[in-house]
Amino acid sequence: MSDTTPNLALPLVMPAQAQKHITVNEALLRLDALTQACVESRSLAVQPAGPGEGDVWIVPEGASGADWSEMAAGTLAIWRDGFWTAIAPAGGWQVYVRDESRSVVFDSSRHNWLAAEAITTLTAGESGAATDALLIEETLSDLAGASVASSVTIPARSVVIGVSVTTLEAVTGATSFDCGIAGEASKFGGSLGISPGASNIGVIGPTAFYSDTPVVLTANGGSFTGGAVAIAIHAWAPRAPEA
Repeated sequence: MSDTTPNLALPLVMPAQAQKHITVNEALLRLDALTQACVESRSLAVQPAGPGEGDVWIVPEGASGADWSEMAAGTLAIWRDGFWTAIAPAGGWQVYVRDESRSVVFDSSRHNWLAAEAITTLTAGESGAATDALLIEETLSDLAGASVASSVTIPARSVVIGVSVTTLEAVTGATSFDCGIAGEASKFGGSLGISPGASNIGVIGPTAFYSDTPVVLTANGGSFTGGAVAIAIHAWAPRAPEA
């Protein structure tokens, strides 16, 4: 008999176990964090110094801190009783991200959290192999500096057909902006409009990406001092047969 439940890894009370309350309380605390789960953020690069009891974060790639640096990217980090507890998500787990006001789902095949509405399976085989269409969106607000990178990323091993943008609030400080990635500032469009309603559908020849890649907005004619731009990543993604 296993000593944990199969899905949430909740500890089970064993026959003749002493101090059963410790096991039961641990299970209840995990349920409290993982049921109707809300996380504070998935983009905080440094573990917080003063977290609240029961607060949860998604650990991003390259996170720093005595505890977070030891956790794999995508881990749920829960602060309770003065310590961090790391929970590895399973495929299909869904949480609400407070600082993005949206739900995200863990995609185990890509080891990444994606917007809940982002994945549509186009075709699937009996082995578990599939081809998915991805639509990943984010609004970049309060633009500041020479460039701004998205917190959402083009997933590793996806094939991008374009990134579209719409200016939601007037961009200030710049005369226009480019949309691209690091090293290719205008890959998805150059000299884009700063007035509300200006939009661009930046289609490209289908291009494979082999690592998670943020979208970058780069200011022209000066640095960003304000404004909001919505971005949408349009891509296809293969899934390998299941083991």
